[in-house]
Amino acid sequence: MKVLVLNSGSSSIKYQLINTDDEKVMAKGNFEKIGSEDSFLTHKVKDEKYKTEEYVKNHREALKIVFDQFTNKEYGVIEELSEIDAIGHRIVHGGTMTESALVTDEVVEKLKECEALDPLHNPPAIAGIEACQSLMPDTPMTVIFDTAFHSTIPAYRYLYPIPYEYYEKYGIRKYGFHGTSHKYIGQRTAELVGKKPNELKIISCHIGQGASLCAIENGKSVDTTMGFTSLGGIMMGSRSGDLDPSIVTFLMRKENINSSEMDRILNKESGLKGISGVSEDNRDLLTAIQENNEYARRCEIALEEYCYIIAQYIAKMAVAMNGVDVISFAGGVGERGNDERKRILEHLEWMGVEIDREANKEAFAKEAKISTENSKVQVWVVPTEEELMIARETRDLVENK
Repeated sequence: MKVLVLNSGSSSIKYQLINTDDEKVMAKGNFEKIGSEDSFLTHKVKDEKYKTEEYVKNHREALKIVFDQFTNKEYGVIEELSEIDAIGHRIVHGGTMTESALVTDEVVEKLKECEALDPLHNPPAIAGIEACQSLMPDTPMTVIFDTAFHSTIPAYRYLYPIPYEYYEKYGIRKYGFHGTSHKYIGQRTAELVGKKPNELKIISCHIGQGASLCAIENGKSVDTTMGFTSLGGIMMGSRSGDLDPSIVTFLMRKENINSSEMDRILNKESGLKGISGVSEDNRDLLTAIQENNEYARRCEIALEEYCYIIAQYIAKMAVAMNGVDVISFAGGVGERGNDERKRILEHLEWMGVEIDREANKEAFAKEAKISTENSKVQVWVVPTEEELMIARETRDLVENK
């Protein structure tokens, strides 16, 4: 089955066309700056890139150009669009919907009801669905929720210690995110270890600009670090993660700022960027440390705090499962940051974690075991494949409808 996987952002559309028979990517790309005069598409087939610069007003116009790439006479990968068997949409927030689903009018209405929970991601995702309904009305579509994998977390772990009425009125609870990634990492980790998912306690560490950890026991999410929004949990590139909530109200009073500005500070100006004063990119901080420039000390503090907090939350995830068999790293930093992995794992020696330093150095964006044979907990680098997971789930939903 040929499945088109779409991730629609407010001004972008990322996509992959995947043949689920051999799980190979036929073509992929990213349409950026939708709605701007300088909007453009970068389309890739194998190792070749093709750029199209064209102004598009909305997601429908952008997708029309994307679809033209698939049948392009020079580098097209299909003869006609009808060869695309299904379209899978990545949806960040599914609210009360706990399972991936085929797109229906009822499902779209439920997604619109979730817009208040995620006003940044859900509206453009709905725009992507509606654009596909207009351009390819006969093609079955699915919605794959990042929150769905975490629906197995028990109530005493997802409820916040605030008046229960706010959960009833506004749905305030821990939802968790990166679920599609964590699900893939859990399944692939089990394959690499040579066991079934229901035989393992896995801590999945999806660490990139956005980052979260997940405790996966018997193949199911039993706790995770992100909460009501993707701001919660561990410290990230420019996001604060968890902090004393009184800091928020204190700053709003002292700086005379409103809730929107406070949101911006916590999401865009905090984390590694906030402490270092340099960047949200770990590589920039490591460069500053190596150069020993005026920000070197702050960068060192930022990175050490970042890795310490991640180690703390790994321990919390182990508590959720009363132990851990495997820790897996994924995401931009998790897959490429050997320095960060080393710093994190050094905090976990008390758990019996023993890092193979040479294997860790060599593990760069590839599957690799980075713990020693004597380590009580196996540690792996497992590059995530969210699009492949969405394609698999879409195939299964369409075939079993």
